[in-house]
Amino acid sequence: MQDLAVIPRILGALFYWPPESDSVQRLLSSAGEWSQLYSWSDPQAVQTLCSGLISPGNYPFSVLFEGQGTMEAPPWGSVYQDKDNLLMGVSAVQYHQFLLENGLALDSPVNEPDDQFGLMLLAMAALLEQEKFAAATTLLEQHLLPWAYRYLERLQRNSVSDFYARLATLAEMFLRDLQTQADLTPASRKLWF
Repeated sequence: MQDLAVIPRILGALFYWPPESDSVQRLLSSAGEWSQLYSWSDPQAVQTLCSGLISPGNYPFSVLFEGQGTMEAPPWGSVYQDKDNLLMGVSAVQYHQFLLENGLALDSPVNEPDDQFGLMLLAMAALLEQEKFAAATTLLEQHLLPWAYRYLERLQRNSVSDFYARLATLAEMFLRDLQTQADLTPASRKLWF
């Protein structure tokens, strides 16, 4: 079952680390193989998306993930789930508690919310690698899927980077395939962004 963790680990890294980082550059060099790493419902569409992934440079990353200027698609769940679009809202606190209960903690020199989209995919990968399948299901149904599709929709329409629009499409395809295959039922939440 650790094979299930490969795609969320790849996507998590691409949504979390700057594109000029060594980790992302290594991942992008293998993008042509990603369609073979998971039982996609449409592997040809995945192959087409992946063949067009070219590193965008760090400026689009800074705009879309670090807040340089106006953020069209903030990557934190609490922004979507908090009435006032706050970071570290109630949903972020609940997610942080979930991570602690499952032995996961963010080890980063940067003080940032745990509910960043890429970090959540990386946490899901870690749970799958540890064979904590019930916890991975809870992460998806209660903490990620309630807001992820809205975020990915906004990122697909961003005006800064085709790379991240394609990446958002790929992530949406993965999550929808996974939701169908695992018969997941995301919690229904009002979204404010």
